[in-house]
Amino acid sequence: MNTTETIFSIEHAAIRFGPGALEEVGEEAKALSLTRVLLVTDPQVRRLPPFDTVQASLRRAGIEAVVFEQTAVEPTDLAMLEAARAAVEAKVDGFISLGGGSVMDTAKAANLFSTWPADFIAYVAAPLGEARPVPGPLKPHIACPTTFGTGAENTGIAIFDVTAAKVKTGIVSRRIRPTLGILDPTTLAHLPARVVAANGFDVLSHAIESHSARPFTARPRPASPALRPLTQGANPYSAIACLEAIRLTVRHLVPAVVDNDPEARRQLMFAGLLAGVGFGNSGCHLPHAMSYPVAKLVRAFRPEEWGGGKALVPHGMAVAVNAPAALRWLARAVPDRFRPVAAALGIADPQRHPGDAIAAALLSLMRQTGIPFNLTQLGFGEGDVAALASGALEQKRLIDNFPSELSRGDMEAIFRESLFQGL
Repeated sequence: MNTTETIFSIEHAAIRFGPGALEEVGEEAKALSLTRVLLVTDPQVRRLPPFDTVQASLRRAGIEAVVFEQTAVEPTDLAMLEAARAAVEAKVDGFISLGGGSVMDTAKAANLFSTWPADFIAYVAAPLGEARPVPGPLKPHIACPTTFGTGAENTGIAIFDVTAAKVKTGIVSRRIRPTLGILDPTTLAHLPARVVAANGFDVLSHAIESHSARPFTARPRPASPALRPLTQGANPYSAIACLEAIRLTVRHLVPAVVDNDPEARRQLMFAGLLAGVGFGNSGCHLPHAMSYPVAKLVRAFRPEEWGGGKALVPHGMAVAVNAPAALRWLARAVPDRFRPVAAALGIADPQRHPGDAIAAALLSLMRQTGIPFNLTQLGFGEGDVAALASGALEQKRLIDNFPSELSRGDMEAIFRESLFQGL
């Protein structure tokens, strides 16, 4: 047997995409033999028309729905365990999630812990957790995004804060991937402009990171197929999805944000689906590793569009604000991994200095769509650099996917550049 990997995997959820798709949730649930489901959502989505559409569809199909709405923009381990308890008490035979990535990730964790109970840390990614394999199949889960950036309807990844450790991490397993994703672009009509912008940068970062990740052929070949990682590194299948996601997002992000163009938003939801296919099979790396401590250590930034009034950096912003400096740094080390990305962004001469060109293109889009473009705007300063670097370096799952080596000094230098970039 070869000592390096020669095989890549193609895996994703079944998908339904198009206007009106939410009206078919009930029939899709019936086809999965569901009779009583936990409908996971959040207080904001519950007040919107898509929630009524889903409830009516389930009712027509004769399916009972127990509503769980105690989710948050940035879920915690405690909130996810609460959802699992609700599923056990309700004796459900499946899950439907309606909302953003936090809602879908909460439903994944509720499905896992209600089906295969364990200490929460058991399934959490190393080094914080045990990374224990999920013992067997879970109940059916139909994921219905009302945003478009996370790709959570298509991945075996759930992200959350571990309260006691004050660390953001995740659970990664093929078993927690939703059974079916239902993407209805009409749900995006209610999204505020800056939420669309943040979602768009999450799509771009997913696609750019997944395309430029460490190649799957750089990994050792596992002793058995069951040990092959879910996020295997860059591969030909993900490359196709990622490059098209970049092209679509660059073309449609500004009109979707500035003009609330319905067709532009539909195209962005499709781009988000493609990026989800990409990073669900390839995996992310540096900008996402840097985003987690930014989201965790925020003190004063309170974006009104996300409600609640608490200090919060939404995930798309946390990723975006670090991406220019991070990608510039990596592209200097491995320019060949980034030249196709530069071309997909519409850069005229991607052969010369692709990292600088990619950073400039992203900063321009950030200005046009009105989201913060450096860490200073989020309330961070030089005194935060060491803690931010430590938090990023804890993300072993993402670090293992870097296309080049980075020292702690490198990580601190990238965060320093992110403090003042664009000024």
